[in-house]
Amino acid sequence: MIKKAYKFTKILSLLLFITSTLTAQTTKLPSWAFGPFIRPAGVNPIISPDTTTKFYDPIRKVETDWESNDTFNPGATVKNGKIHILYRAEDKSGIGIGFRTSRLGLAVSADGIKVKRSPVPVLYPANDSQKEFEWTGGCEDPRVAMTANGTYVVFYTQWNHDLPRLGVATSKDLKNWTKHGPIFRKAYNGKFFKIASKSASIITKLVGGKQVIAKINGKYWMYWGETGVYSATSTDLVNWTPLINKDSTLRALISPRKKYFDSDLTECGPPAIVTSKGILLLYNGKNNINYGDTSFTANSYCGGQVMFALKDPTKAINRLDKPFFVPQEAFEKSGQYPAGTVFMEGLVYFKRKWFLYYGCADSRVAVAIYDPRK
Repeated sequence: MIKKAYKFTKILSLLLFITSTLTAQTTKLPSWAFGPFIRPAGVNPIISPDTTTKFYDPIRKVETDWESNDTFNPGATVKNGKIHILYRAEDKSGIGIGFRTSRLGLAVSADGIKVKRSPVPVLYPANDSQKEFEWTGGCEDPRVAMTANGTYVVFYTQWNHDLPRLGVATSKDLKNWTKHGPIFRKAYNGKFFKIASKSASIITKLVGGKQVIAKINGKYWMYWGETGVYSATSTDLVNWTPLINKDSTLRALISPRKKYFDSDLTECGPPAIVTSKGILLLYNGKNNINYGDTSFTANSYCGGQVMFALKDPTKAINRLDKPFFVPQEAFEKSGQYPAGTVFMEGLVYFKRKWFLYYGCADSRVAVAIYDPRK
């Protein structure tokens, strides 16, 4: 009886997987959306854990196998004609997601697929001004973009095992970073300094074939959040002011939807893109175990897209009802997060194609490519 129940469960899981994969692959995307994103054959994952690389931890004062447990959730940008990938790496200092120390590693690729990794992390907790926000949890989940004058800006989660906060750092070379701290520290006299904040997707645009941070109506804009998509503006890229309702609560631009793939979370993905049809945001939708879309695995993370108006970045004008990207490979459904995750954080325009970098089951890094010419 137990064997029959086990076989039935396996068959049901397989059917759900096949159904969700076929749904995502056969759904025709509207003209405003990006895709399809195709996984190059035989190359993924492009970054996996490495037990051989060592790093001298300035806080613990010991050699640390800084990327031995998991490597995932990558941001990406272009520098000197090559794609540079910032990825989250976890050591073996704890047990379970969020209980180890995370640092950001750097990988460089001439073709967007084959990478050469730095042997040491480039952004990590240290005995600096941000230690109280970053130790012992670390620096997590980067989204990176470039200004028109060549300054790189990374938004990442500062995690001190107490409260996750969005932090920002800047660099000219992607190796040496200046940390500026929590981005909401000053807004509204610190009203949102002590709330959980994650996942910042700054708005970018293509200028002469280069993807750079954009200004709209004289300000920089970002989308952020996981329990809903919120927004914020800035004049200096360091200090950000969230948009709020009349009652001073955060203004949600879109929220999770019952019976949909994004029924639990709508977590912002890579930097948003200004297109001719609007501002496109890719986001990570989590499927609620109780009231989600039963076509997709419970608790899985799939890729969604939403379009905002060009003249009003707060106004959602289109949104996909089905995900355009779902966990389908074995390494996307086995690791720290076996429910399945294709967690998108990096989207770069490179050689007239869009390269999407994503985390696989909170354990590895992979890439998928969209060619607009096809």
